[in-house]
Amino acid sequence: MIIGNDQIWSVTDGSAGFEAQAIAVAEAIGLPFVLKRVRIKGPLRLLPTRLQVYLSPRLLLRFVGSNEPLQQPWPRVIISVGRRSVPIALALKQLSGAFTVHIQDPKVPAHWFDLIAAPAHDAFSAPNVITTFGAVHRVTPERLAEAAKKFATRFAHLPHPRFAVLLGGDSKGFRFSPTDATKFGASVANLVRDQHGSLLITPSRRTRPKSLSAFANAIGNVPHILWSGTGENPYMGMLASGDSIIVTNDSVNMITEAAGTGKLIYVQFVPGQSKRNARFHGQMRAAGVTRRFDGRLSKPWSYTPINDTEIVARAIRRTLGLEVPGS
Repeated sequence: MIIGNDQIWSVTDGSAGFEAQAIAVAEAIGLPFVLKRVRIKGPLRLLPTRLQVYLSPRLLLRFVGSNEPLQQPWPRVIISVGRRSVPIALALKQLSGAFTVHIQDPKVPAHWFDLIAAPAHDAFSAPNVITTFGAVHRVTPERLAEAAKKFATRFAHLPHPRFAVLLGGDSKGFRFSPTDATKFGASVANLVRDQHGSLLITPSRRTRPKSLSAFANAIGNVPHILWSGTGENPYMGMLASGDSIIVTNDSVNMITEAAGTGKLIYVQFVPGQSKRNARFHGQMRAAGVTRRFDGRLSKPWSYTPINDTEIVARAIRRTLGLEVPGS
């Protein structure tokens, strides 16, 4: 086999949240990485993921579509995220011998991977599992400082306090309808008027266009910037420039990224339910990180910023012999 000793493959189904986690860990390891957006195609897409893992690697890979070739030279490390990437990552592991890491509960025996990083709310443990507080992410003091400087001029006209608003959207367990968006928008608009502040708003890929439009109409007469989805994404700049953060509860990724700032986080709950999501929010409240948003500000609180990405990356570097002794 031919292994490209200096490369990482980040293997996901292309979902923005999964890809962000794979990139975060790859960057923290410090080796060059390539994004592999993969999907099962043809008749095998009808076979449940739990059964795909038992197919021979070469057979499975014949039915995998990818934006980048899945062939030699093989990488030194494979990082996969999300259940649908599991069979593909395991097939690549068997063919390449690469050190293979999975982010989240893979729903297969833990020892099939070399290392697993699973958030606490997954309730998944094994000797080779690192338990993280939430999602791994790229929010660091250095990146926040860089983003604040980069977007300073763009946000300069907006009065303080500034509220960064992170909008989620529809998912398996949650819905964010135009009606919900209107109510939420009216609530944050009232808060901004009361505080004489402003809004920094960014949607996610899952935000319905009609919901985004409804939210925009509800906050139209208060100072704000709303990213339209075109041009450079100011997401990191909004996290850096907001004095507080308001985020919908459907996205573990966005809330954990917000928690990387150490700023006050208010959570807006949208219709829907998920036991896993409920466990996550219970842990965040118990740790003193978040408060439920009810249209008003709470008495200020504090917490230690959350980012377990370096913990995961350090474990990988040590195994590969990349960690500097004593670090």
